[in-house]
Amino acid sequence: MNQRVPPMATLPVSINQDSTMGRILLDQGKITATDTERILRLQREQGMRFGEAAQSLGLITEADVSQVLANQFGFPYLHPGQGDYSQDLIAAYEPFSDEAEMLRGVRGQLVQRWFANGRNALVIVSIGQDEGASMFTANLGVVFAQLGEPTLIVDANMRDPRQHEIFRIKGRQGLSEILAGRCGMHAICRVEHFEDLSILPAGTIPPNPQELLFRPSFLELQENLRRHFKTILIDVPALSIGADALAIAASVGGVLLVARKDGTYLADLGTVREKLKRNGVEVVGSVLLDF
Repeated sequence: MNQRVPPMATLPVSINQDSTMGRILLDQGKITATDTERILRLQREQGMRFGEAAQSLGLITEADVSQVLANQFGFPYLHPGQGDYSQDLIAAYEPFSDEAEMLRGVRGQLVQRWFANGRNALVIVSIGQDEGASMFTANLGVVFAQLGEPTLIVDANMRDPRQHEIFRIKGRQGLSEILAGRCGMHAICRVEHFEDLSILPAGTIPPNPQELLFRPSFLELQENLRRHFKTILIDVPALSIGADALAIAASVGGVLLVARKDGTYLADLGTVREKLKRNGVEVVGSVLLDF
């Protein structure tokens, strides 16, 4: 589930607490103290690694060993059924798939083209609805968090928000309440299993999303978040359903366009690129999704 983030001033520095495989498995409840003694005995007798010995005794699986190694090397991911998140979080549940490798490729390009230049916020947007931009943002947030640096996903889609559903965030306070002055930074949730990933949900759907986005509090919020997160990915409504996305993109300065294979017209992409450029927004790149 999701944990509330402590006040910004007390946010801990992300440190990978290294531990032995046995200790991690014990903490996870995969093995007991008695099991540990059996494993260590076999390990000494056969000259095996701890994980190999535990597997040979039938106490853990190969998947358990892989996840502990990922923990030790700061590469968190989940097994199918673990956690309560959307199974479409490919970066979390299928981290060695071709799709996850594509996500890491996009991450690398963004680091070189955008984030390496002192910027740490980027808008991710599609032209039409249901083109996969919200899920893509969620997956991209996971792969950025796997770098071991504080990452935040802001759900600025105050018309049809999705991030709270993807990450199963309970409670509705979020961006809209912050902009209306009804709550503070405690609306940010840290994602369990991914200590470097946090979510600011959209909150209650307001009757005036555009007006909220033009308030000075939105720029103040962005400045505050930039001081505390290395990477900020902003999920916004599709460009076809209002001016929200354009307003947010203009305040951030850069966007990544998401298109759906066999669903987005190339001519529309060209038109949108020109419109964004006229409004002073840099189009960092575009991604064609087929999953």
